[in-house]
Amino acid sequence: MARKETSENPGRLKQIALTYKMTKKVDSKVGLVVAAVGIVTFGVLLAIGFLIDHPIYLGILGFLLAFLAMAIVFGRRAERAAFGQMEGQPGAAAAVLENIGRGWSTTPAVAMNRSQDVVHRAVGKAGIVLVGEGNPNRVKTLLAAEKKRMARIVADTPVHDVVVGDGEGQVPLKKLRTTLLKLPRVLPGAQVTVVNDRLRALGDLMSNMPIPKGPMPKGMRMPKGR
Repeated sequence: MARKETSENPGRLKQIALTYKMTKKVDSKVGLVVAAVGIVTFGVLLAIGFLIDHPIYLGILGFLLAFLAMAIVFGRRAERAAFGQMEGQPGAAAAVLENIGRGWSTTPAVAMNRSQDVVHRAVGKAGIVLVGEGNPNRVKTLLAAEKKRMARIVADTPVHDVVVGDGEGQVPLKKLRTTLLKLPRVLPGAQVTVVNDRLRALGDLMSNMPIPKGPMPKGMRMPKGR
């Protein structure tokens, strides 16, 4: 057990270090901001401790809260940096959807064209969510075609469509997960499974293509057809 814990800790520390290096490339002030948050948090609690004549207790509490505040701030800035690097890459939305959380099932690239416009599908208690990324006009055509393809088997299941982007009516990549999680939950778990099974019967582009998950290479050749 001791060996296992010893081997896990260096791995976690290495992961944190790699995350910090990645974040610093995009956010050069991350180190200063995180350190400032920790110092201010600790300083405020320690000052309060002296005022109420309990510097030791408040100092310990301040240290713990400072560490927590630093972790939260670092996590948010690291997430923002990661989204910044992913934005604009084909398939970036799929990477976000696959990490949306429990209760959701994601199928990347259920529709795609030669221009690398792509539609991904997520199924959860909110129903079916089709997420398109690429040229807005071409993506709308893909979304309409995919809705028509699903219409005969999804019956009354709610179908939402989202276009990822920074334009009017679009959802920024960094807000995609939050947008899906805010959708009203209308389906019971058993119904979600039924809908998933029916949609899998339709098949998808990815099932027959050796494409890795996550953002797709920009030079990848798209299949003919759609």
